Amino acid sequence: MIHHALEIVLTRPLTAAELRRAAHNWPLAANHDTRRLMAVAGGKTPERAAHRLRQRLTGRLPIDVITSHYPDAHGRVLLNVDFPPDAHTTLQQTARHAGLTPERFVREALHRALAEHADREADRLDHAVRQLLANTTPAHLLSAVGHALTRPEIGPTP
Repeated sequence: MIHHALEIVLTRPLTAAELRRAAHNWPLAANHDTRRLMAVAGGKTPERAAHRLRQRLTGRLPIDVITSHYPDAHGRVLLNVDFPPDAHTTLQQTARHAGLTPERFVREALHRALAEHADREADRLDHAVRQLLANTTPAHLLSAVGHALTRPEIGPTP
């Protein structure tokens, strides 16, 4: 059986007791604030492994989303979401109206949202660079960026 690394994103942090109880049912590794967990699950596909993990841990954990930790050969990451019944019904109706499966509808909506975010981020960075260039030369700015990228991060700036 193939094993898949899966990440579980929770709706809230776990208490130490909740994490112990959940880890008793399935080996889990938690991040520093216990809002994200890592697990390894067996299955022929990441989808089946995520389904098995969700079945086993639903009711024990406040699971929001399960994702594959590593992208597949096409660079895609599995997104396993369990919508509430009303949202699922609305999603099915909206997808049907668009002539798509619910999975395809969500995938296309996510792709659009990510593309829009990337465009906004590129515009924001372009604006920031233009403001910096208004007060310095391109050579000085490039030197400062190179210097900042090669210095180890000290921590958050106040």
